[in-house]
Amino acid sequence: MKAIVVTDQAAGTAGMTLAERPEPPAAINDVVVQVRASGWVPTELEWPSTWTDRAGRDKTPSIPGHELAGVVSALGYGTTGLSVGQRVVGLADWHRDGSLAEYVAIEARNLAPLPGDVDFAVGASLPISGLTAWQGLFDHGRVRAGRTVLAHGAAGAVGTMVTQLAREAGAYVIGTGRAADRQKALDFGAHEFLDLGNDTLADVGGVDLVFDVIGGDIQKHSAALIRPGGTLVSIVGPVEYRPADGLAIDFVVEADRGQLTEIVQRVRDGRLRTNIGAVVTLDEAIATFNSTERAKGKTIVRVRD
Repeated sequence: MKAIVVTDQAAGTAGMTLAERPEPPAAINDVVVQVRASGWVPTELEWPSTWTDRAGRDKTPSIPGHELAGVVSALGYGTTGLSVGQRVVGLADWHRDGSLAEYVAIEARNLAPLPGDVDFAVGASLPISGLTAWQGLFDHGRVRAGRTVLAHGAAGAVGTMVTQLAREAGAYVIGTGRAADRQKALDFGAHEFLDLGNDTLADVGGVDLVFDVIGGDIQKHSAALIRPGGTLVSIVGPVEYRPADGLAIDFVVEADRGQLTEIVQRVRDGRLRTNIGAVVTLDEAIATFNSTERAKGKTIVRVRD
C-alpha cells in the first residue's frame, strides 16, 4: 500500500516520503480500515509517540496521521460492533502506525459509524478537533449555560469547535487570535473577539473557563482572569500558570465512540460546522505539509476517492 512515512525526527516534514508499506493485519479486537480521508495536525512530528512505542523503543519508519474516515475492510478475532463494508470515522492510537496510508489497523472501540450523508473529508476533520473541544469543555471544563468561555485560537481547527459547542451549551464565548482571524471567529459563533496582537487581554474581565491552545504569557495572563471556582483547560502540556482560586487541567484527547457519534450527529443536523482548509491527495500531501503558508483550517488528505 501507499503510505507517508517518517524516519528522521530532526528533519520534520522535510523528511517525509511517500513509500510502499505492507498492509497492516488485524489483531485481536482490531479492524482494518480502507482509508478514504485523513486529517493532519502540524505538531504531530513533535509528539514522542510518533517516534517510539509505549516502551520507548524506536518504531521508525512510522506512518503519521491519526484522524481518519473510511470503510472497514477486515475484522480481527473477537471484534464486535462493526462489520466489513461499514463506513466509519475515528481516532487512531498514538503509538501505532497512523492514517496517512491506504489502510490502517485500529481498535474497533476507537471508531464510530459514519452515516452515508457525511462526506469522508468532513468525517476525517472531526476526531481530534471535535473530541478535544468536547472533552475540554464538558469533561474537564464543566461548561454550562450562563458561563463565560475564553477560547484562544478561536479561528483554528480546535477553536472553532470550542466556540460552537460552548455556544450551543448556552455559554458566552470570547474568541481570541490574530487580527485577521476576527471575522472567521465571529462567523463560527464567538460573541466577541479579542486581537491578541493589539488588544489588552485584561480588558476581557472575569471568565469561568479558559480554553488554552497557546501557553506561555497568554496562559499567564489568562489564568488571572478566571473567577473563583473557574477552570483553565490546556492542551499545550503541563499548566505553568494556575488561577488563584480555581482548577488548572491539562489533558490529551482520547478516542470516545459515544462522543464522536454526538459530534457527527451535530454535523448532520447543521448544528456544527467543520473548519476545513486545504484538501489534497496523498501524492500532494508532503508538499502541502511543507508549505510556508499559514494553514487556514484543518488540512485533509483524500487518500482514495
